[in-house]
Amino acid sequence: MATLFVTHHDCIGHDTGPGHPECADRLRVIQRVLEGEEFMFLHREEAPKGDIDLIKSVHDPAYVDKVMATIPENGIVSLDGDTYVSPGSGNAALRSVGGACVAVDAVMAGHEHNAFVGVRPPGHHAEYERAMGFCLFNNAAVAARYARDKYGIKRVAVMDFDVHHGNGTQDLFFNDPDLFYCSTHQWPLYPGTGAESERGCANNILNVGLEAGAGTAEIQHAFRETVLPGLAAFKPELLIVSAGFDAHKNDPLAGLSLCDDDFIWMTQQLMALADEQCEGRLVSLLEGGYDLPTLARCVMLHVRTLMMG
Repeated sequence: MATLFVTHHDCIGHDTGPGHPECADRLRVIQRVLEGEEFMFLHREEAPKGDIDLIKSVHDPAYVDKVMATIPENGIVSLDGDTYVSPGSGNAALRSVGGACVAVDAVMAGHEHNAFVGVRPPGHHAEYERAMGFCLFNNAAVAARYARDKYGIKRVAVMDFDVHHGNGTQDLFFNDPDLFYCSTHQWPLYPGTGAESERGCANNILNVGLEAGAGTAEIQHAFRETVLPGLAAFKPELLIVSAGFDAHKNDPLAGLSLCDDDFIWMTQQLMALADEQCEGRLVSLLEGGYDLPTLARCVMLHVRTLMMG
C-alpha cells in the first residue's frame, strides 16, 4: 500500500479576490511541489464532486441550498467578512468534499495506507449553518459522516493542528459521543473558540491552547501529555487530520513558532497512533497555511512522511 494524493483543478477556480490570503496560488504551489521526482510513486486521483445530499446530512439543508444559490455568474460575493464565493466556488466546494470522501474510500477499502487531500476551500471553520473563516462546507465532518454511513464504523476522530481553532468541526461533533475532535491552536486568537473548558457531550472535545510564540517544546509537550493520550483513549476506527500549516513561524496570520521539523514530527506521531488504533487509516485534509513557500515546503515534508508509512 502507498499514499494517495487527491486534488482537482476546479479547486483553483475558487476566486477569493485580490490580496486574499486563501488564494488559488496556495493550491498551485502544492500541486507543483508534489510533481517532484521523489513523488513519482505517489498515487494520484482527481477529486469527484461530493454528494449534495451527504453535505445536507451534516449541514443545515437550507444553509447548503443558500450557499449554492449565492454562487454568482460573475464577480465575487461576500458570505461574511472574509469568506467569498465566485463562479467557480460551487464546483470547488463540491470537489473539496468529494476529495475527502474518495480518500476515505481508499483507506477504508485498504487500497492505500493513507491519503493527503489538497483541495480548497478549506473546511474546519464551517459550522452547521454558517460559512466563516474562508470555509463553506466542513470537509472533515462530511468525511466522518461518509465513513460511518458507508463502512459501518462507529468512532471517527479528527486531529486539527491548524493555528486557528476549528470551531466548525467542534460545533458539528459536540453532541455526538462517537465523534472526537482534538485541536492544538494559538489561544487567544480567531475565531475565539477553543477553550480547554469546551469538552463536548461526552468529553469528546479536547482543546489545547498555545500561547503566542509557542514552538517545538510546547507542541511536543501538548502531543505527549494531552493529544496522543486523548486520541488513544477514544480508540478511533479512522483518523482524519485537519492539516493546517499556519502554525509555522513564517505564517503571516498568526503567532506560533513551529518549524519545518515540527510538522514532520507531528505527522510521524499521528501515523504511529493510527497504526496502533485503526490499522493505519489516516486521511489528511488541507486547511490553512498562507506563506506560499513555507506552505509548499511543509506539505512536501508532510506527504513525504506519509509515504514512509
